[in-house]
Amino acid sequence: MKKTNVAVVMGGYSGEYEVSLKSGQLIFDSLDRSKYNVYKIVILQEGWFFLDDHGQKVPINKEDFSVPLSSGYTVRFDVCFNIIHGKPGENGELQAYWDLVGQKYTGCGFYQSALTFNKKDTLAVLSKYGILSAKSIYLRKDMPVDIKEIVREIGLPCFVKPNQSGSSLGISKVKTAGEFEKAFALAFAEDEEILIESFLDGMEVSVGVLDLNGKTTVLGITEIVPTKEFFDYEAKYEGASEEITPARIDEETKKRVEDTAKHAYESLGMSGFSRSEFIIMNGIPYMLEMNTNPGFSPASILPQQARHFGISIEDLCGQEVEKALQQHK
Repeated sequence: MKKTNVAVVMGGYSGEYEVSLKSGQLIFDSLDRSKYNVYKIVILQEGWFFLDDHGQKVPINKEDFSVPLSSGYTVRFDVCFNIIHGKPGENGELQAYWDLVGQKYTGCGFYQSALTFNKKDTLAVLSKYGILSAKSIYLRKDMPVDIKEIVREIGLPCFVKPNQSGSSLGISKVKTAGEFEKAFALAFAEDEEILIESFLDGMEVSVGVLDLNGKTTVLGITEIVPTKEFFDYEAKYEGASEEITPARIDEETKKRVEDTAKHAYESLGMSGFSRSEFIIMNGIPYMLEMNTNPGFSPASILPQQARHFGISIEDLCGQEVEKALQQHK
């Protein structure tokens, strides 16, 4: 029986590429070699490469996303397992390209990727489906800023964050009007659009959702207890937080969070992995964002939730490959 050729596509153009490489390595190691020929593909600013077992780089042929080997044999992929965090794999660019060249891939399509990468637009769309979020002000780099009006509208403390960036890069908690200038500079370094959001005083949770065996399924609800003031990049990836799965919430709140996360997933027409962040205040979940290519390194939240749910990483990854083969027929 012919094995399926699977490209695990990792890297990316953002500051998250190192996390993506770790996520990609876990998936690369976890895919069943009795079913799949697994290839490591690294996409970076300096080029797109197939990385062989000896660390040698072979450039990708971008006309059809194939690998022309020196032996004269060309490798073509049945499925690309997309695990790039940030651009171009989480903002829709890569998915649109793959659609054009007829390449099958895991996860959601280019529209859902582009939408969910834009926090403002995601929350605006989901508000039409009754999903709550913090009060916010949107700013572009070229827009005038009235700090007094921001404080009057949003209040203090508040959060300043890039509109299109993952992994909490460029985010600041602002406690006084004098801190806005530094917060704006940090956020604008990541994106030309930023959000200023009101402070939600509650428990932060991260909810893994995917379509498992044809059914929208919550893998788990993880409580985030940062040792710092909020769940920033350091808290996510450098151990500056405690992550408790399952979250310490009552059954009624658990059901409300699960129902809201599933409703958001289905309302956006999602597929594949997702991780949604919420703040729970008085038992009510308020959405912060949805990630369509969440971290998948051994310490990441989604693999933690899978273990608690009782599904192996091998099975979780394998079903994504099989689903991609069927969905894109």
